[in-house]
Amino acid sequence: MTVTLADVAARAQVSPATVSRVLNGNYPVAAATRERVLRAVDELDYVLNGPASALAAATSDLVGILVNDIADPFFGIMASAIQGEIGGPGGRAGGERLAVVCNTGGSPERELTYLTLLQRQRAAAVVLTGGAVEDAPHAAAVAAKLRKLADAGTRVVLCGRPPAPDTDAVALTFDNRGGARALTAHLLGLGHRRLGYIAGPVERTTTRHRLEGHRAALAAAGVEEDPRWTVYGRYDRRSGHEATLELLRRDPSLTAIVAANDSVALGACAALRESGLRIPEDVSVAGFDDLPFSIDAVPSLTTVRLPLAEAGARAGRVAMGREEPPPGGIASVRGELMVRGSTGVPRVP
Repeated sequence: MTVTLADVAARAQVSPATVSRVLNGNYPVAAATRERVLRAVDELDYVLNGPASALAAATSDLVGILVNDIADPFFGIMASAIQGEIGGPGGRAGGERLAVVCNTGGSPERELTYLTLLQRQRAAAVVLTGGAVEDAPHAAAVAAKLRKLADAGTRVVLCGRPPAPDTDAVALTFDNRGGARALTAHLLGLGHRRLGYIAGPVERTTTRHRLEGHRAALAAAGVEEDPRWTVYGRYDRRSGHEATLELLRRDPSLTAIVAANDSVALGACAALRESGLRIPEDVSVAGFDDLPFSIDAVPSLTTVRLPLAEAGARAGRVAMGREEPPPGGIASVRGELMVRGSTGVPRVP
């Protein structure tokens, strides 16, 4: 049975005119209404018209790149590298593809909305970057979207994101557990036994994996973790600053702070200096990702280097069909421990 515009309007509880405005994009519509209409379009598999239906299996010159926050260098580096690989033969516009960077702001709802929009535009490829939200209903909804994209001929690549089972998405994952374990093992090897940890958002896979690696290193060294030593926050400098002050309040005897990423580590360093503590003489600080500013920090940050640009470029080539996917559709990308001036032997009590 053919799905009509009226069917979509009934499902979304709006008028047919509102559905038309959302689909044509020629009239302002409230964001909540637009998302409700797009959700109804997706649930009913509505196609605009007969000719569009005939073209449903063909892809356009559009490539979607989903990021959490384009202002974060972690995502900006990957998005730039992906975009650098999407040109060349294959597109109809002089051999070029149009890259659209979709900034979700960390919102699961926006992630689903962008996937729906890219499906409607018959995107040639979609690359999702960064950690996933650990929520079973959301994971199931994303998997359903990815299957629909693949069925329509869209190549889907996950870059720095865990695999999506039962989809055709290729996954280039980061070994966050291994990198975090090596980082904490380095601090333990220097003699640290009281380590504060500033984790990212509790619902993110990256947060869990890095914290698991940290805890695995503590367990291997026989160090019992104090519940006071872990604080959750955002992946930004302000969170690192606030969390460090909280950690110092909870336990002033900490000799090292491990941060969820380099931006958080910078905030931690600022809070320590404001508290009259020296780095690393009083407290060592370590980050993760090796973002460009890490080596220019004072002192330069000990961190784990993730090959963000290389992984992004590879994701772009796979998305464009210019590189074969890894065996089984999954590849783990390892990080490299970078030991610099922000870590040293612990202070003598």
